[in-house]
Amino acid sequence: MAELYKQSFKQTNLDNLELSIYNCGLQSCSAGYTWGPGVRDHYLIHLVTAGKGSYSVNNTVFAPKAGDLFFAKPNQLISYTADTEEPWEYYWVGYNGSNAARLAQSLPFSDENPVHQCQKATRARDLLHKIFLSRGPHVQDETRMVGYLYLFAALLMQESKDAGKQPPATGAAYVVGAIKYIQFNYSRDIGVDDIASAVGVSRSHLYRVFMANLAQSPIDYLTNFRIGEACKLLETSTLSVAEIAYSVGFFDQFYFSRVFKKMKGVPPSKYGKTEG
Repeated sequence: MAELYKQSFKQTNLDNLELSIYNCGLQSCSAGYTWGPGVRDHYLIHLVTAGKGSYSVNNTVFAPKAGDLFFAKPNQLISYTADTEEPWEYYWVGYNGSNAARLAQSLPFSDENPVHQCQKATRARDLLHKIFLSRGPHVQDETRMVGYLYLFAALLMQESKDAGKQPPATGAAYVVGAIKYIQFNYSRDIGVDDIASAVGVSRSHLYRVFMANLAQSPIDYLTNFRIGEACKLLETSTLSVAEIAYSVGFFDQFYFSRVFKKMKGVPPSKYGKTEG
């Protein structure tokens, strides 16, 4: 019987708002080991390196084996179980952020088939292992982890291209369009209706696809993005709080300060400052 092990890491300090590693690890499962049924609040990819098991997504069951990847999106009802005779071993990485949906759309998975047979499983395993080895609490650690995540994703994108596959057209496409609109227009007086109109969907449908792909509403994403941009200006410019508020789309300085303090725990005037 193979030696059982589990090594994992969960990131607690997410400085990269665009793409962040949520967790990563590797595990040799006991016979019948099960997670779920439940939902995740992030994207999650497993690579099976040995053995086999079953993977259920919204009550549809798949049978990943060694060399296969299986994929989960936020808010999908999933469960996975190691085989009782040949329990699997796997590596995994979970990620989220404003670019997470766009990245997911480029990977060789769909709602109908969340399992992909990896043609370069050894290389994929090595990249996932490097993500795990790069773990740490500092900004440079997270940056290194995200770098290996992009290399891992690029490997899968290349496999899709070589196989002549096109990314599936799903609700994620509306999320990507909405994110692009926000990134170019966040400093203007825009709201959810403007975002929905820009990508050609109703306000209610935009809410549904945001919750399904990012586990947050469009207005929460817009607010988070604006506050993130405000933090950058507070760290790198000499602008006043009022000027920064206006620059990131808040036209009421006092409302901006209330929202900022609620999200960051300190008012903008004290953000990034230490008492001496």
